[in-house]
Amino acid sequence: MWDPNISSVTRSWSSNVTSRGLECGGSVSVAFPLSMMITGLVGNALAMLLIYKSYKKKESKRKHSFLLCIGSLALTDFTGQLLTSPIVISVYLAKRQWSKVDSSGHLCNFFGLSMTMFGLCPLFIASAMAIERTLAIRSPHWYASHMRSKATITVLLCIWGAVLGFALMPTIGLGQYTLQWPGTWCFISTDEKSPGNIVFATTFASLGLLSLGTTFICNLVTIKALVTRCKSRVFSASKANKQWERITMETMIQLMGIMCVLVACWSPLLVIMLKMILNHTSVEKCDPSSSMQNAEQQKDCNFFLMAIRLASLNQILDPWVYLLLRQILLRKFCQVANAVSNCSIDGHKEHPIILSTELRKPLA
Repeated sequence: MWDPNISSVTRSWSSNVTSRGLECGGSVSVAFPLSMMITGLVGNALAMLLIYKSYKKKESKRKHSFLLCIGSLALTDFTGQLLTSPIVISVYLAKRQWSKVDSSGHLCNFFGLSMTMFGLCPLFIASAMAIERTLAIRSPHWYASHMRSKATITVLLCIWGAVLGFALMPTIGLGQYTLQWPGTWCFISTDEKSPGNIVFATTFASLGLLSLGTTFICNLVTIKALVTRCKSRVFSASKANKQWERITMETMIQLMGIMCVLVACWSPLLVIMLKMILNHTSVEKCDPSSSMQNAEQQKDCNFFLMAIRLASLNQILDPWVYLLLRQILLRKFCQVANAVSNCSIDGHKEHPIILSTELRKPLA
């Protein structure tokens, strides 16, 4: 199933980078990945619990598709943390000597597959959430008649299945997962010696950037539609309109928060991957003690390490974006929005948008 030579390659490369890895990451102890794992697992578990409670409430039926997307995103992040963090912790406990933890090399492939699977899935699910909200705002009649919970579940299953199929491509020879600098993690190889590596790495980075672009564009389209509908309802202060404004405002804040986290966490890694492919460099060749490596190459190596650590924060930040934005920032944001938007004319100032008791509860 895997490259039979990966075991010897992994052991050799791991022994060569152990001392350099200790030098490079000496300031990072096992407490760092351990605290990240605990924070991520607790945050995602709490998010799934609150989403489940909200999903069961009758008044949340209009948001079932959106809640399913958020719940699946939390579940994906939770699973990714559960599968990868213990391996990283074990490597740190083994003094960053990967060969002591993975003598066969199969664990490296599993780690790389998990990184790919649980890296692309959140990006695609976030795009699905953005598309779902765009359809709900711009085509409400079509959305009401076609977007059921079963349809949302089908889309989510297709995303998981498609990404898993892509992550398994190295098993048929397209691409490779290799040990990465400084020897504490495995990911997609960008070594130009194999054309399959370049194709696989380029496809991963391109799909990631495409999903980020889709999320960004859909959110802009939705915001424009919201502003237009807000202006058309300016003289109406009915209970139904205020409820619509509350729900759409809440959803947009969550989507924008998720989008900002995704862009900040993932765009550096995706961009540096494409840059290294274009420059014909590879993280596997990182060696600061080598006279053959120039300063630019080492800069790319260090930035790539920083980028992957930043990307790993996405699984931790996602659930807290839902909880914190909804619980702490939403009321303040609505008050500011009412004060500065075109919706806050004299008639609306007499009837400002008031957050209901339901909204004051987390994910209620």
